[in-house]
Amino acid sequence: MCGLVGYIGDREATPILLNGLKRLEYRGYDSAGIAVLQNGNIDVLKRAGKVNDLETLSALHPFASTVGIGHTRWATHGEPNDQNAHPHVDHTGTIALIHNGIIENYSAIRRRLERDGIEFKTDTDTESLVQLISTFYDITGNLEQSVRLALKEVDGTYGIAVISSREPGKLIAARMGSPLVLGINDGEYFVASDASAIVHHTRQVIFLEDGNIATLTRDGYEVKTIGDEAVEHKIEQITFDIEQIEKGGYDHFMLKEIHEQPQTIMDSMRGRILKDKGTAKLGGLRDVVSALEGARRIIITACGTSWHAGLVGEYMLEQYARIPVEVEYASEFRYRSPVLTENDVVIAISQSGETADTLAAIREAKLRGATVLGICNVVGSSIARETHAGVYTHAGPEIGVASTKAFTSQLVVLSLLTLMLGRTRGFISLDEGRKFADELLSIPDKVREILEKADEIRELARQIHTANNALYLGRGYNFPTALEGALKLKEISYIHAEGYPAAEMKHGPIALIDENMPVVVIAPQDRIHEKVISNIQEVRARKGKVIAIVNRDDSTIEELAQFVIEVPTTVDFLSPLLTIIPLQLLAYSIAVFRDCNVDQPRNLAKSVTVE
Repeated sequence: MCGLVGYIGDREATPILLNGLKRLEYRGYDSAGIAVLQNGNIDVLKRAGKVNDLETLSALHPFASTVGIGHTRWATHGEPNDQNAHPHVDHTGTIALIHNGIIENYSAIRRRLERDGIEFKTDTDTESLVQLISTFYDITGNLEQSVRLALKEVDGTYGIAVISSREPGKLIAARMGSPLVLGINDGEYFVASDASAIVHHTRQVIFLEDGNIATLTRDGYEVKTIGDEAVEHKIEQITFDIEQIEKGGYDHFMLKEIHEQPQTIMDSMRGRILKDKGTAKLGGLRDVVSALEGARRIIITACGTSWHAGLVGEYMLEQYARIPVEVEYASEFRYRSPVLTENDVVIAISQSGETADTLAAIREAKLRGATVLGICNVVGSSIARETHAGVYTHAGPEIGVASTKAFTSQLVVLSLLTLMLGRTRGFISLDEGRKFADELLSIPDKVREILEKADEIRELARQIHTANNALYLGRGYNFPTALEGALKLKEISYIHAEGYPAAEMKHGPIALIDENMPVVVIAPQDRIHEKVISNIQEVRARKGKVIAIVNRDDSTIEELAQFVIEVPTTVDFLSPLLTIIPLQLLAYSIAVFRDCNVDQPRNLAKSVTVE
């Protein structure tokens, strides 16, 4: 959600900014722009549309500048058009600013400044901030101090970068609730909302904390608090390679990431399974094992796909570790005055580690005395820093907006946590633990086997891609899989789809079923297999098109369904790791047949950093 990049050094800024914005396209956006310092002026190019459109415009208006900022905007305040695109410039034309986040008290600031005679040109909340900085600059004559004073009056979230033609050798960046990383190289410095924008230029980075302000010049950098106090900071190394954020020969990032799952699932397990002992070791949790083992209950909080992973985790932990578990939407958790005690453990799940609602839930839980853990994919992210302990999923960069490999990696971590707690709490025997460990280690090969059916699934997609609605049904561990499968279809194909517990179909959704309705039924041969068969019969009686995800040699369902996709067998709590794969491929292929923008679906953002 929004992308930000800035540069100061000795090289041409424009190519660096445009390249950085391209690396940030996966986050979701509807307009793009850059501002550079040139010949004592600020020059701005911005327009609604894609970075390629901005690049074309830039070729017509070349800049010779070594300082600049660039932005991709996901609209919140004001429609996506050229005028509302970032960067925004103050009324004097000497200060330019880019901003991720939301200024909640922008309207009060705007009214005050308009009374003072300042004319606003956009509908955005961001313009209020750049105009406010400008008024302080008239008083202080110092850009850093003016930014600091303005931010003291701001309520909301921000990751910003600011330049001024009156101080052309300086770039100011600040963070509150929206991720920001500094890049350090010999004689040049970068700022970005995501390390992927700058990894091509440097691997040395500093992750800014909330309330930090950084001043970058060609001679170096300085990090302080909003209160003007020096901040100790750690220089870290980016560990992923540039190849990991490129398509590698695939048509789309989503397809590449679906096919990476045998590797990412293994990476999420690597070094964590103690096969002989039938258990798992999660080093990031070593300091909180006693809190986990003695927890009164576990609350899992997340959003979107991560929430679906949390639902599977609820089933796992309650069945095999015998700990009561609740799964909460993070966006609701903080606002409903949750009852928490020091004996509760809250687990926050997020791919990016920057999801605004999940971060807010973490902070609420910490205030109420709970032990707070994180499961996330991005090293150095806010959730990784703000939780008491946690586990990285090791899925690698996920560029496609619709999450795939991050979801299965989250399921692996929850499986390992279940195995560890089930063994230490005495609810999983040594023999069971060894069996579960073997099954976990076999999952990557079983996923490869499913991926070999991609052509078969593509043909199915061709036959049903014109549908307007779809229903996904599952029971037990595969009810959350149904939710996730439906979400994938909605996200990238724009087909209305709903996931339901199969038995709940009779309580409303059955009214929608007719001969035009594809009904995807997830039906592995588990203890409730017979119940799912009854639900399939109910769909058939209404002439629905049954697409069944089954285990091999399930002749009963093969006779009932119009389409069957086979997946290998595994133990019950690991089945979502397999049944989700054909649903990811199905959604992808349908979206391709419908000529949708698979990697950047409309209105969506990869990292949701606003509430």
